[in-house]
Amino acid sequence: MSYAQVEGVHMNHCRSVAPAGVRLGVVRGISYGMFGAPDSFVPEMRKLSGTLVRVYVYWGQVEPEPGRYDWTVVDAVLGQLDAADEVWVTVCSSSPWATRHPTGFLPSSPAHDPRRYERFVGDLVTRCRGRVHYWQCNNEPSNTGLLWAGTAPEYVDQLTAFHRGVRGADPEARVVLGGCGYDVLSSPSGSPARQFFDHVVAHGRDAFDLFSVHLYGDPHHIPEQVESVREMMRRHGYERPVVAGEYNGPTLFEFPEAQAAFQQTVTAAFAGPGQAAAPETQPADEASHEPPDRAAMRSLYARMAQLPPQLQMFMEECPPELAAKRDRINCRQMVTRNVLALAAGVTRTACWNLAPEIPGYRDRLNMMGFLFGRLALMDYDDAGRLTRRHPSADTFALVAACLDGTTRVRRLEAGDRPELYAFEVSREGRGPLHVLWVAGDAFTGEDEPGTPFDWPWPHATVHALDAFGTRVPVERNGGTVHLRASVTPLFLSTRPEAPVRP
Repeated sequence: MSYAQVEGVHMNHCRSVAPAGVRLGVVRGISYGMFGAPDSFVPEMRKLSGTLVRVYVYWGQVEPEPGRYDWTVVDAVLGQLDAADEVWVTVCSSSPWATRHPTGFLPSSPAHDPRRYERFVGDLVTRCRGRVHYWQCNNEPSNTGLLWAGTAPEYVDQLTAFHRGVRGADPEARVVLGGCGYDVLSSPSGSPARQFFDHVVAHGRDAFDLFSVHLYGDPHHIPEQVESVREMMRRHGYERPVVAGEYNGPTLFEFPEAQAAFQQTVTAAFAGPGQAAAPETQPADEASHEPPDRAAMRSLYARMAQLPPQLQMFMEECPPELAAKRDRINCRQMVTRNVLALAAGVTRTACWNLAPEIPGYRDRLNMMGFLFGRLALMDYDDAGRLTRRHPSADTFALVAACLDGTTRVRRLEAGDRPELYAFEVSREGRGPLHVLWVAGDAFTGEDEPGTPFDWPWPHATVHALDAFGTRVPVERNGGTVHLRASVTPLFLSTRPEAPVRP
């Protein structure tokens, strides 16, 4: 077999300078300190080898009344940091008194007085000067109604005021454009979500330094997702570095069987009473007053055993073997999403998310929890401490440790093996690292036998580790190693990379 190397993307490839090096981190969630006292989470992130933390704060949290500041949440974050931590704060313009849509949570909306908003941003950044590296103006503004109660021109106006407030208080900090989400990346050209972002990119070019993209869906679409947002900027004559403010998987929308069954149930529930399947144990009069989203979830659970296994695995109390399969898919994608993003020139990735918003909260009829709740890396123990690690947390720690010091990632083309994904990772002061896997069905691919193949390895020693932290036997013959390729990523190195399971 012959192998031709394909030149990858250097980390500082944009006309605007990308953040130096590579950082892997986590998002704390969307409501830190909102529904309870702010707890410790940065040390827990560090234990997972993360070096970047993204956290939300809300205008109403910090300035609950005009001119009166409450720094409890902000100081709680600052008090957990050390010099090695890189910090990204998403500031949501949600306020009971200062914005057009009065609320303490979501959706954010335009400020009544842009000058007051700019002053608030400046005061917030001044409080954190030198400690926070990235400031983001709201989140997924194209997700109108749910996350932003305004128009694209209004978002540009607010972004412009936000940029002035940040720059005036800390010229070294960088402004991040509100995240470009799955609603944009999965929609066709000309869709409302794409039109929203196209307007923002066209008219807000001077008000942000970094473009944040949210990488959900099929991991192998990540290169084209990143390229699509770069092309969005290039159409308007410029380009900014791209960072990943969120990523994780699997999600429901990666599985056509699951998505079809889910959409059918949701459509029936929103069509009105009597259209959804019978509720579990709820009396008819109560069911008639239940919101459609909860009615849809109740209907799903009432017939869980008849649903496709690809949908069941996202549900609470699903068969243990399906829960374990979902966890394994999650671990695989923890590797593939990061490697593909870095190879596309992204230098910062923030995993959604570290832990549940509230300790001990369980509501299986909450649709957002159903869609995204199982992506949390950790959970609280019975004493309310953030100590429980899900399998994905162990894989995140493994990936972060393996990629520490990365300066460049490039894909290696494998000649007559187009299904093989192989990457060379260059790391400052560390030995060679290759990451390899075979593209396959996310749900059934693990049932396929690994395919034997030879891989060039001109080094005296070789160690192989899979995405689950398990040592994998390899045979070395001269400048070649003999492996079995599968949907489970392998790390090849000259020395053991991290503590692993026996």
